[in-house]
Amino acid sequence: MDMPQATADTAFWISSLIILLLLVLSGFFSGSETALTAASRGKLRTQADRGSMGAERALKITEDNERLIGSVLLGNNLVNILAASLATALFTRLFGESGVALATLVMTLLVLVFAEVLPKTYAITNAERAAALVSAPISIVVLVFAPVVSAVRFFVRGILRLLGVAVDPDSNILAVREEIAGALQLGHSEGVVEKEDRDRILGALDLRERTVEEIMLHRSGIEMINCDDDPADILDQCLRSNHTRLPVFRDEQENIIGVIHAKDLLRAMYKLIGGPDGDAAKLKEFDIREVAMEPYFVPETSTLDEQMRQFLHRRTHFALVVDEYGSLQGLITLEDILEEIVGEITDEFDPDGDLEIKQSEDGHYLVEGAMTIRDINRANDWNLPDDEANTVAGLVIHEAQMIPTRGQVFLFHGFRFEVAERVGNRITELKIRKL
Repeated sequence: MDMPQATADTAFWISSLIILLLLVLSGFFSGSETALTAASRGKLRTQADRGSMGAERALKITEDNERLIGSVLLGNNLVNILAASLATALFTRLFGESGVALATLVMTLLVLVFAEVLPKTYAITNAERAAALVSAPISIVVLVFAPVVSAVRFFVRGILRLLGVAVDPDSNILAVREEIAGALQLGHSEGVVEKEDRDRILGALDLRERTVEEIMLHRSGIEMINCDDDPADILDQCLRSNHTRLPVFRDEQENIIGVIHAKDLLRAMYKLIGGPDGDAAKLKEFDIREVAMEPYFVPETSTLDEQMRQFLHRRTHFALVVDEYGSLQGLITLEDILEEIVGEITDEFDPDGDLEIKQSEDGHYLVEGAMTIRDINRANDWNLPDDEANTVAGLVIHEAQMIPTRGQVFLFHGFRFEVAERVGNRITELKIRKL
């Protein structure tokens, strides 16, 4: 073998080995990018808490996704362009001018299969494990390419600013809540997550976004005790009531002076009359104001999350809701907040608690006007908007821009609404059918 031929053979094999190495690096960069972006930070945090250094490094480098992706893409493009250039030179030397087209075809197939599809498929299948494995070398790549990536970021943001696009460097592409909600919705649509499980988790996540006024019992439905009533009448009212706690007012219902617990009332009356053999006539001396607890008032703009924390902190389950002027608007209990998470809670005193929605033979749903939009959406998996109204009746009035009469029909948001019953200015029952 003559010297030029030996040199040509050596150059061929060296170029081939370099191209092969560059393809391996390209696959490494592609798989790393997919693994680090697809890995769940929650799972990585769990692994890190168990002592995994790789997971800890992966969490650290994914805190700045823009810098991470910029560094990986820079490395990936460098090796891909270099591999394509070497392959073009090699094939041109072997096959002449047709070598350019042949190099393009061969390199496209090699890059597609071995540098893109194969590593990314593995990375998606084993995202957390792959992220932990590549975290150490990728940390070095990010450190080495940091100056170049910073310059590119500055240049790109300058162009976007000229185009009128504002970029917040501290904003996340997806907030954690939206990410969890999206995963639950996707899991439910694929049959992996049960509807009840999805509703409970989303209900808990929504507590920060919803206010007390959205779920409170309106003041028109509050059962109260007049402190000036005869003690025997007060006792009879408490025994007939379905509630264990009742507000106590004086002169007018806006003037709440306390809250009475049925157990405290019975205990005080039992003590006053002197036990089972006592004198019931002594009940006339009973003053409910001496037994009633101090009322607890909360603003209607409080979030459900904050209100639940206050209930737990104060060790109470009952609060009266007032507006910005101090006027009574309604009441809320801890049970009301828990129902937003677990659904309707009924007991032996709520025999009709599950009869708010009835389906007729013609496909219509008979719904109480006071039912909240959130509850009907939850029960039937609908998507009626609740931005402008809390109840179904409120939604109809808002859309109609009037107080409808009995029998009127409206079509909006993909549903047919018919006013079935109206008492005074209140819509008490509606017939709803999805169009």
